[in-house]
Amino acid sequence: MNASTLPPNIVVIMADQLAPQFTGAYGHPLVKTPHMESLAARGARFDAAYCNAPLCAPSRFSFMSGQLVSRIAAYDNASEFPASIPTFAYYLRQMGYRTCLSGKMHFVGPDQLHGFDERLTTDIYPADHAWTPDWEMPDERIDKWYHNMDSIREAGVAATTFQIEYDEETSFFARRRLFEYRMKRTQPFAMVISFIHPHDPYVARPEWWDLYTEADIDMPLPSLADDPHTRRLMKGIEADVVAVSDEEVRHARHAYYANVSYFDNKLGEIVRTLTEADLIDDTIIVVTADHGDMLGERGLWYKMNFFEHSARVPMIMAGPGIVQSVVEEPVSLVDLAPTFIDVATSTGIVAPPPGMPLDGHSLWSLARGMAIDTGIGHGESREAIGEYCAEITSHPIFMIRRGSLKYIHCDSDPAQLYDVSNDPLEQENLVDHPDYRAVAANFAKEIHARWDSEVLRADVMATQRQRRAIHAAMQAGTPVSWDYQPVRDASQEFVRNHQDWTQAAEVLRYPQLNRSKKRDTE
Repeated sequence: MNASTLPPNIVVIMADQLAPQFTGAYGHPLVKTPHMESLAARGARFDAAYCNAPLCAPSRFSFMSGQLVSRIAAYDNASEFPASIPTFAYYLRQMGYRTCLSGKMHFVGPDQLHGFDERLTTDIYPADHAWTPDWEMPDERIDKWYHNMDSIREAGVAATTFQIEYDEETSFFARRRLFEYRMKRTQPFAMVISFIHPHDPYVARPEWWDLYTEADIDMPLPSLADDPHTRRLMKGIEADVVAVSDEEVRHARHAYYANVSYFDNKLGEIVRTLTEADLIDDTIIVVTADHGDMLGERGLWYKMNFFEHSARVPMIMAGPGIVQSVVEEPVSLVDLAPTFIDVATSTGIVAPPPGMPLDGHSLWSLARGMAIDTGIGHGESREAIGEYCAEITSHPIFMIRRGSLKYIHCDSDPAQLYDVSNDPLEQENLVDHPDYRAVAANFAKEIHARWDSEVLRADVMATQRQRRAIHAAMQAGTPVSWDYQPVRDASQEFVRNHQDWTQAAEVLRYPQLNRSKKRDTE
């Protein structure tokens, strides 16, 4: 490719467990996110963006593949992501992109690349089936892995944590590779830079904690909402038997806000590197997360449900061709794979035929402010679809968000319908409201037309049995690890005998010296 005609680079900066409601970019009066706000000021901010599964691994598999959870059996944090599932990294490679992952993606299984040319770090969590839930015994906890109330009770300040170490490494290697891409500008690149913050445990370094005064931290609003899944979640995280004080809740939210600002600072580092490397004008930047965090709202913490603080994610896009706008239509993470394909074709590159039908619809026309969104058929409305098939339930849970309405269905629970525009805290279930009975009935028919819940439940339990058997075998005898080992060749790093040190100084310097110009002036 000619450098002057390259399609835009793509850089995705992903947070873990970041609810947009707890960012200044989305209007929180206290939380400081100046770098997110700066991108939103020159780009498109999507105000109704959702994950497709409110749990780390399933959400990320949907994001990577453009597929819903049920299509690829990405049920829980121990579900394998099969090597046969095409991802946007594969499609972009076919279109001439160099693809790179730095940080977390929670791939499970022996394939730890899934289309990326390279990974710069290992993952932060194990890549095996250790976290497999058991729907035949849904009340049992995997104490080693499941959330409990310790993250709230032990929230506070620390000089370092495993999460801080991980994110520092993620940022450093990503920024180093961006400079290398600039110095070898022969093809476009797509890089995913994925951080673990502000995921619990809620522990922050002092400089981020000190951004906030304890007395200013807002508390969760009291909720009268009561439904079976909320009660299951309370039990699942032990909130029904472990009480936390107001001080502990405030501490946890304080640390979460601090870690949101820490993530925002990492975002700023990446943007600064793109600017210093003269890549900023040629790069589409996407900021998002895998899911949100309840953070005490409705008495709940973490995720694993389709309430707004758990299911919504930030989504901000900025770069060449993208106009400043606020998009209120529902969208979701599966829409990003077709969006990236459209970005790649923007200079005339032909996209490969999809290996599987994509469940998402491109956001490229929306981001560019086009009046007609070509990714959706005539007369159709955008929607966000969610599926949850993991722990702390025994039946699949489905969500449809369309317009201002959100409908949630589970075979074992009463249905829920909320007008999230007028009731963002989802206090009033409208299913039995006289004005919404017909709407609720239509949603119910649509749920049964889209999904066979009994068949899906049977498949979930079948894969759980398979994975538990495999995990037990992998722990016996010589342990087997699928964890990614980053490839590094120290003999080719920094200054080595195969080159003059001045050559290393020249190659690893940006902007590079114009040696011929220097000689002309001597």
